[in-house]
Amino acid sequence: MDIKRLRYFVAVASERSFTRAAARLNMAQPPLSRRIQEIEEEVGVRLIERDVRPLNLTPAGRLFYDQALQVLSRMDQMSETMTRFIGSERPRFVLGLIPSGFHDRLPQVIRRYRILAPDVDLVLSEMSSVEQAVALKEGRIDAGLGRVRINDSAIRREVLRQEPVLAALPPGSMRKLSNEPVDLARVSRFPVILYPRDERPSFADQILSFFQDAGIQPDNTIEVRELQTALIMVAAGAGACLVPASSQGLAHPDVVFRPLYPAITSPIVLSHRAGDDSRQLRVLFRTFCSLYEEWGYVPPPSLHRER
Repeated sequence: MDIKRLRYFVAVASERSFTRAAARLNMAQPPLSRRIQEIEEEVGVRLIERDVRPLNLTPAGRLFYDQALQVLSRMDQMSETMTRFIGSERPRFVLGLIPSGFHDRLPQVIRRYRILAPDVDLVLSEMSSVEQAVALKEGRIDAGLGRVRINDSAIRREVLRQEPVLAALPPGSMRKLSNEPVDLARVSRFPVILYPRDERPSFADQILSFFQDAGIQPDNTIEVRELQTALIMVAAGAGACLVPASSQGLAHPDVVFRPLYPAITSPIVLSHRAGDDSRQLRVLFRTFCSLYEEWGYVPPPSLHRER
């Protein structure tokens, strides 16, 4: 789900008119209508009621609108951060991270890093694990947090910890107040939503391997670009998906989360250039070591060695 199409949808939803939205976007109405149809085809549900004036959003459309506003707000914040950096001479440390990872702990990591290195501008850049490997070798980022270990002698990787994976199920599919585990066979009865669709290998391949290891072949799979889109589709009743536990706060309250039985985990992988001994990278190691002690996790030995 690219950013430009999200802006198109937000314009139509806020103006409640294709004509006014097209004028606001300085584009013709027919291509704007086609872009909205492409979004609906991708998420698999109707978002706009077109047979009324002014236009109305469907329940799924209202949920998608709220999520789109959040995504666009984060993109605007990223742009402002880069603009501020360009105008400064402070050293910076660019951390690449996958959009679907580490959401619940990331604010603490950022705050602790800024306490330990107040003179360094910490910049976040969302990108897949595959993109991180390329960006590290090209010098566009200094470290990356991902979930896929890609073998490359130019890059060092450390598994920070194994994170539990949960099943995200449609509203009403199970008792809301229960926390009973579910197995993958039950998840496979729904259309299984995979993400991200591009830049393979990715978490989508991990999800498929979970089912393969259990001897299960889902009858129906749907591929979408991002975790947020997958959770929107789950909330709309279009299917189920597997998500890292740290991502459940991104979902609509009606989405049902359950632990899996037997338990499944996904690694959080820290990547950096081989031979990098910069102060900024050492601060990142110290950041994780100090926080892991507070969280009750055991840091990988290499983080202690390189402090």
